[in-house]
Amino acid sequence: MSTNNDPATETLAETDNYLAWKADEPDGEVTYHIELNNVTVHFFEEEWQEFLQLARNLL
Repeated sequence: MSTNNDPATETLAETDNYLAWKADEPDGEVTYHIELNNVTVHFFEEEWQEFLQLARNLL
């Protein structure tokens, strides 16, 4: 029996060089990812919320 363990992904925002996306993991966790050229930063939900707060403070 084959099961699909691939997370469901959704693009949140994208430019020519950057990409933000989220993944609904098979275990129920939601993870967030930011690709900055050749660097990818991964966040769990709590970390993502703190990162968004940081980004808002920068504006």
